[in-house]
Amino acid sequence: MCGAKTGGPDAAGIKAGETTIQGAVTRDGEPVTGYVRLLDSGGEFTAEVPTSATGQFRFYAAEGTWTVRALVPGATADRTVVAQQGGLTEVVIAV
Repeated sequence: MCGAKTGGPDAAGIKAGETTIQGAVTRDGEPVTGYVRLLDSGGEFTAEVPTSATGQFRFYAAEGTWTVRALVPGATADRTVVAQQGGLTEVVIAV
């Protein structure tokens, strides 16, 4: 989902022109803490960040197709996203 507000971190801190992937990890509609990995189009590990206390995460990435993988206690879930140059791509990962 590109451009739609889905509950990720506040977009106010994003610099114009940054290619950004952000969102939140939820379980039954509630935020979940854990880690989120960014995998490139070939499935190779690129980055990992912890979620905030409210399940939020953010990556600065290159344009292209990415897999965002949530790793939380008892569950793993993947979502494929397409980031556009200079755009904000938001995703909610339900585990």
